[in-house]
Amino acid sequence: MSLRLFTAIDLPEQVKNALTVLCSGVPGAKWVKCEQMHLTLRFIGDVDEEQFTAIRDVLGGIKIAPFEIALEKVGQFPPKGAPRVLWVGIKAPDTLATLYRQIESALTNLGLEPESRPYSPHITLARFKTSPPSDAVRTFHNRHIHFQTASIPVDSFILYSSTLTPGGSIYNKEAIYPLKNE
Repeated sequence: MSLRLFTAIDLPEQVKNALTVLCSGVPGAKWVKCEQMHLTLRFIGDVDEEQFTAIRDVLGGIKIAPFEIALEKVGQFPPKGAPRVLWVGIKAPDTLATLYRQIESALTNLGLEPESRPYSPHITLARFKTSPPSDAVRTFHNRHIHFQTASIPVDSFILYSSTLTPGGSIYNKEAIYPLKNE
């Protein structure tokens, strides 16, 4: 048995609904479905059953106080040229980066490869297989440049498994980890 795993922070339904309002107007975009919107903390990848058990257990030892984030602005990856991803940014205290580092440390201590890219917190809105029209992307950025949400409480993170299907990925919550001081 093999599982494709990642850790993430789930978003309240009203926030997901506000994000889906942004998801239009760019030809060729594969928009993320409302129920799949989340803030990825760490993509783990494919693991076997033994690794899954170890990962699930070690993440339970993370201790960090609950905190708040807000969503603001839209952007793209790469930052210049034709986008492969459209996203909404995250305004967060250092606690978010601390949570990421604790997860990263726990996973690398288990022998998993360290993440090669710097952590760049965002909510993916759309992906592209081919370059979208630059005027549509510019219009999208201009229309949503001032997007922001109220503070969103973060009191847990989740270990998800992801099953790839022709209709898109299906996410399953494998474990929920409440944030706590001790």
